[in-house]
Order: sequence, then structure tokens, then C-alpha cells
Amino acid sequence: MAKIDPDGLVRLDLNNPVFQENLLTLQMAERHAAIETLNKLRQMTWSQVYRDSGLKWEKIVSIKSPPGIDALYSFRITQARRATAYRDGEFIRLLTIAPDHDSTYRK
Repeated sequence: MAKIDPDGLVRLDLNNPVFQENLLTLQMAERHAAIETLNKLRQMTWSQVYRDSGLKWEKIVSIKSPPGIDALYSFRITQARRATAYRDGEFIRLLTIAPDHDSTYRK
């Protein structure tokens, strides 16, 4: 297994159909804010992601991770919404955009 560089840039995986549906059905202002956050993410290193106070990157402890995934995380993708994702090497694999903050932490 290759060593992961903590100072390497984050790579985005936007291919999850649930994430795509959530993103593309946001109202225009929220969709624009989400895309701005994704653009910010792709310019950051993983070290920066973990420290960034605006993203509020958090491990989700209330949901058991699926087999093969170390942990699920949430982060602020817009002012009102959080996205769920997991880290896979250099990639952030995006899963969902929750309709509200509290639903991020439910199954």
C-alpha cells in the first residue's frame, strides 16, 4: 500500500448517484454555495481539511461504518447543510447532502 501524503491535495469523487441527486436538486443559491465548497476542498491538503474551522470536519460516531470504510465523516457544504463522506486514500468519496443538520447523523 502506498504511503499517503498528508500534504497532498484532496481529490474529489462526486460519482455517488445519491450525492449527485442531492447536489443537483438544491436551489440555485445553495447549489452554488456547495460547488464553492467543493472547489475549496480540491485546493486543500488533507491536513488543511482536518484543521479548517469553516468545514467543521467531524467523524460520525452515531452510524456504524460499512465494511471496508474506516469511518464516515460530515462537513459543512453550505451554511445550512452538511455532506457525508469518507476518506479513501487521497480521495474524499462524497455520499450525501443532508436536507438539514440533524439528519446527517441518522441512518
